[in-house]
Amino acid sequence: MCFYSRRMHFVCLSCRTAWKKTPTGPGPGHCPQCRGELIDAGADLAVPKRRDVAGWRALEAVLRAGLTFHGGCCGTGPGFRPRTPREVRERLALAGRTGMPVRRALAVADPTAIS
Repeated sequence: MCFYSRRMHFVCLSCRTAWKKTPTGPGPGHCPQCRGELIDAGADLAVPKRRDVAGWRALEAVLRAGLTFHGGCCGTGPGFRPRTPREVRERLALAGRTGMPVRRALAVADPTAIS
């Protein structure tokens, strides 16, 4: 039997905060602190600490590229997502070198394995 939480992380990148709630209505809503847009990041997100600036920069790059942390049924997760700015830079260089779309390049686990 599969159990997958319906509660998702909604992230405000400008405040560096996240809330876990059940999605309701047409959109993710607005941040209660700054009234900015919340991004539905998915249930499998490991939210960086607020003081982890590098972690938030990497998370912002991933979310702005359109990748989320929505997993699937039976323990299948969202796949690889970069956690540091260095990992983001390596994958952006891969996208520039190979012509691969940025969204797909950010999901590559090992950029050195692809030529």
